[in-house]
Amino acid sequence: MMKPTFGDRVMHVTIHVLLVLLGFVALYPFWNSLVLSFNSGQDTMLGGVTFWPREFTLANYEVVFQDKRLMNGFVISVFRTVVGTLLSVFATAILAYGLSKKELLFRKQFMIYCLITMFFSGGLIPTFLLIRGLGLMNSFWVMIIPTLILVWNMIIFRTFFAQLPKGLEESAKIDGCGYWATFFRIVLPLSGPVIATLSLFTAVFHWNDWFFPSIYITSENLIPIQTILQQILNSNTMSQQMQQVDAGAASHMGRFQSVTGKSLQMATMMVATLPIIMVYPFVQKYFVKGVLIGSLKE
Repeated sequence: MMKPTFGDRVMHVTIHVLLVLLGFVALYPFWNSLVLSFNSGQDTMLGGVTFWPREFTLANYEVVFQDKRLMNGFVISVFRTVVGTLLSVFATAILAYGLSKKELLFRKQFMIYCLITMFFSGGLIPTFLLIRGLGLMNSFWVMIIPTLILVWNMIIFRTFFAQLPKGLEESAKIDGCGYWATFFRIVLPLSGPVIATLSLFTAVFHWNDWFFPSIYITSENLIPIQTILQQILNSNTMSQQMQQVDAGAASHMGRFQSVTGKSLQMATMMVATLPIIMVYPFVQKYFVKGVLIGSLKE
């Protein structure tokens, strides 16, 4: 191996310094929000809280967890993410498996039809009228059915399925397996990396989405926590924040005098963000492998 020159060392140091600075810029806003969520709201208003809580308190989180509306929104978000991810990945995989078969009639026409939907949409008003006509307004399924098939995920699935050895499916057919048995017994077990990757992408989409519920849901029992968080971030006064606290918490407001609108926003943001972040370490190893395998040209 060649000995690194002075220029190489300078370049390596420069790259590491830039990466550290980039990481700091990316992580600091989240860390500061976490610190503010554990800091007294009245002290936060004085400014200067950066890396550590100056007046540590759990009152912000007590208000959040005693608010039945926020906790119900959290449960709705979890349920939506789990159900939406399972159904979306399953339906997308089935469609992709069918379109990966060259013997499928009108295969190219189906693909063109799917690709058109990636670049053009009907718009908000036609979509609203369609959903209302389907009877999905103000229902849990309005957050699931309209996004059941994600075309980009379907393309990745389709390309991955097309690369599987043909001999596997031929052997399954010789043993008497049809398309469904081959799909469930042969194809899906071999698709772990791409399924894990696309499942995470879909889960992040469902967890972070606040727009759909804000348009199509009016019942407070069905509003996910992201939409509630958006409403909290748009509110301007402490009284608007505290109106969401249930009667049990309101009767003990003396304990929560340090809670302000800003500190409540930060605590709610952490409750809405941390669960999906905790999922990443468990599926991170599948990211590169799954995306690269599924994005090669057929």
